[in-house]
Amino acid sequence: MMNIPSIRRAASALALSFLTAAGAAHAAGLVGSTLPPGFPSIEDTSLGKPLIGFGAAGAVTRTPVIFIHGNNDTPFPTACNPYGRVQALAQYFSDNGYSPSELWGVGYQGDQCDLAADQTRRSSIAHTNAANVPDLRRFIKAVLDFTGAKRVDIVGHSLGVTLAREWMRQDEAQHIVRRFVAIDRPNHGIINCSPGAANYWQAPAAGGFTPASEVCQELGSPDTPFLRLLNGRKGHDENDGPARVLVIRNGDASFVYFPVQDGLVAPVPAVDSFGKPTDFSKSASLRGARELVLTGQGAYDPILHSAHLGILNSPQTWQAAFEFLNGKSKGKDD
Repeated sequence: MMNIPSIRRAASALALSFLTAAGAAHAAGLVGSTLPPGFPSIEDTSLGKPLIGFGAAGAVTRTPVIFIHGNNDTPFPTACNPYGRVQALAQYFSDNGYSPSELWGVGYQGDQCDLAADQTRRSSIAHTNAANVPDLRRFIKAVLDFTGAKRVDIVGHSLGVTLAREWMRQDEAQHIVRRFVAIDRPNHGIINCSPGAANYWQAPAAGGFTPASEVCQELGSPDTPFLRLLNGRKGHDENDGPARVLVIRNGDASFVYFPVQDGLVAPVPAVDSFGKPTDFSKSASLRGARELVLTGQGAYDPILHSAHLGILNSPQTWQAAFEFLNGKSKGKDD
């Protein structure tokens, strides 16, 4: 495994070039890295600063799409985070017929520069699903008001998907979401929260994912109170109401679910936060949802070569997401 400081140095080396490219994307047809004039300034509940994100003014003829990144990520590359790949996915949509005014990204954890002072914030209360629901709630309302749309589509990755599900559950907002693309999300927990010594993610430099950390209290086991409430009764669909849902997940490696090497990221044992051996390999699945299982996705992560991050960059993911939001389905849709 590459050590954590080396990973951070490799990431930082690419951050500036990504950031420069993102900041230049303002012309017609290009997805930028700012919110448009007239869009309300929304204070990030955890950071006390304005939410970051992207979007544009203009006519809206399609259902607006909300892109939601995962934990420890951003909607576009920043000086402290070189990933930010939901912006690139949005650009694919723009290149294939969407207007930038129909494509919106929300950064519910800021630019991630606060992590430089304390890496354990990665697993802290500010990075939980529950703490970020207010940010997402106000952002989606602002997009609906700004565009005049009645509903949105959602494309989320990892924590961004359970965040959207929790918002829908809390607000009974399932009717607001038309279609939902859920990419490699932790619906049934993550592998990184074991109390065992082999779980190196517990170390402060690796994020402090101990069983007592707030993120692990939500996602450290399929049986956490948070996930039991979010997923409902066993044996029933976990699909989110009337929204049509496509799950896109990894089938061979993903460092938050599989006890196997994922690019430069070494495996940890398949044990939950209660110390119980647990199979997380199908954590991203949802009963009742359409599902696409991909392999070899580490090829699309240029830094860590991990499938969990690479699947968000994947041409297969981009095409499937686009076709699902724009394809014809049996039964009533719009």
